[in-house]
Amino acid sequence: MEIKRNEYLEQLKIRKDNGMIKIITGIRRCGKSFLLFVLFKKYLLESGVDNDHIIEIALDGIENEELRDPKKCYQHIKERVEDDQKYYLLLDEVQFMSRFEEVLNSLLRISNIDVYVTGSNSKFLSSDIVTEFRGRGDEIRIYPLSFAEFYAAFDGDYDDAWEEYMIYGGLPQVLQFSVERQKAEYLKNIFTNVYIKDVVERNKLRNVDEIDTLVDILASAIGAPTNPTKISNTFKSERGINYSNKTISNHIDYLVEAFLISKVDRYDIKGRKYVGANLKYYFSDVGLRNARLNFRQQEPTHIMENIVYNELLIRGYNVDVGIVEVYAKNDEGKTTRKQFEVDFVVNQGSQRYYIQVAYDMTSEEKQKQEFNSFRNIPDSFKKIVVMVLYSKKVYELSKESENDELDGSLSYLNAKEKEFLAFLLKKRLYEFTPIEVSKMRGVTNKTIINRCAKTNDKELFFLFHNSIIMV
Repeated sequence: MEIKRNEYLEQLKIRKDNGMIKIITGIRRCGKSFLLFVLFKKYLLESGVDNDHIIEIALDGIENEELRDPKKCYQHIKERVEDDQKYYLLLDEVQFMSRFEEVLNSLLRISNIDVYVTGSNSKFLSSDIVTEFRGRGDEIRIYPLSFAEFYAAFDGDYDDAWEEYMIYGGLPQVLQFSVERQKAEYLKNIFTNVYIKDVVERNKLRNVDEIDTLVDILASAIGAPTNPTKISNTFKSERGINYSNKTISNHIDYLVEAFLISKVDRYDIKGRKYVGANLKYYFSDVGLRNARLNFRQQEPTHIMENIVYNELLIRGYNVDVGIVEVYAKNDEGKTTRKQFEVDFVVNQGSQRYYIQVAYDMTSEEKQKQEFNSFRNIPDSFKKIVVMVLYSKKVYELSKESENDELDGSLSYLNAKEKEFLAFLLKKRLYEFTPIEVSKMRGVTNKTIINRCAKTNDKELFFLFHNSIIMV
C-alpha cells in the first residue's frame, strides 16, 4: 500500500535545486525514508532524472556501515558524480555519521549535487550546526500520519477510522496490520526496542528504569500541567526513588530531542508573558502513548486534545497553552483570583486563534466550562471549539431511523441546528467548508457558520476543515 504524503512531497518539490541542504526530520518510523526514497524518487524519475543520477545512501543499514565514516562517505559520493548533469543525493539517517555537517558543507561546494538528508534526532539541528551550514540548511519536519492521511488509506468507514486512530495512532506501519494484537505488539516493541533504546544509547544513560518510569508518568498525564519537581515528588512518594529535578529535566529533553514528546509552554494571555512553571506534555503519536500504558488509559478527551495539538503542529502553527486570570469579588466582598485555561493559543504570523478541545458538548455544564475562558479574553481574535460532531451512535441512527428518533438523539440542539446536522449526516459530509455547504443549501456562508454554533456569541464557533480540523 502506498500512503500519500502529498503536502510533504510538495514541500520537497518547491525546494528542489534551491542550493540548500534539505533536512527532513521527525520521529523514527514516521515515513521519512518512504517520502524520500519512494515518493520523491518517483517524482524525480517522472521528471526526467536518470536513475544513475540519484545517489541513495541509508546510513542506518549494515550494508553502509563503512560509509558512516565521513571521509569515506564523501569520497564515495564524489566518485558517483561522473558528469556535469544534476545529481540528487538522498542520505538517510545522517546522524549515524560523525562530523556529518562537515561532509554536507563540502557537498554544497559541488554545484551539480542537490542534497536531501533525513534525521531522527533534533540535536543535529542545534544552533551550532545551523551556524555551520551558514544559513543553507532548510528543514522539513515530518510527523506521523494526520487523521486525514490515515483516513485516506484506511479500509473502512469514517467512524471506524476515527476510533482506530484514537487507539493506535498514525504510524504508517500500523495500517499494514489487520489484527489488533499485531498493532498493539508492534507499537509496544518499537517503543522499547527502537525509541527508548535510541535515547539510552545516544545519551549514554546508565539507569534505564528511571527513564522508563518517567515515560510512563508522562504518558499517564498527557495534557496535564506538571514540572520536574512534581515528577520527582511522585517518584519519591509512590516509588521510593530519589530522582533529582535536574536529571528529570535532562531526561525530558532527551525525549523531546528524539521527537517522542513535545513540551508546551503556558502563556498568560492578559499579561502577555510566558509562565515558566507547569508545562504540558504531548506525545508525537497517540498510538505510542497508548501502547506504553498497555492501552489501559483510554480517555477520549485527553487523547483528542493530543491529536488536535499534533494536527496544529502539522499545519505549521506555533502552539502554547493559554491562561486567563480573572479578579472578582466573592460573596463576602473580597477580591479573589481565578485562573481559567485555554487549551491552545495558536499563532502563525499575524494570525491567532484560541482553541478549546471538547470531546462532548451535550451538557450545559460542559458548554459553560469550555466557554468561560473565552469570555474573559479581552481581544477580538477568534475563539474556537473543536469537537466531535458525529458520534457513531448518531450516525448509525441517521441511516435507519425515523426523523423523530433522530431528533430525539439531537435533543441538545435547537430546531435549526437539528435540521442542519441531520442534513450533514444524510449527505455523509464528515469534512466540509462553510462555502461548500452554503452552495448545497442555497444559503449564505454566514448562515452555515451560525448553524454550527452552540451559542449566539459570534466569536464562539466550530472551525472547519480548511482552517483547523473537523472530526
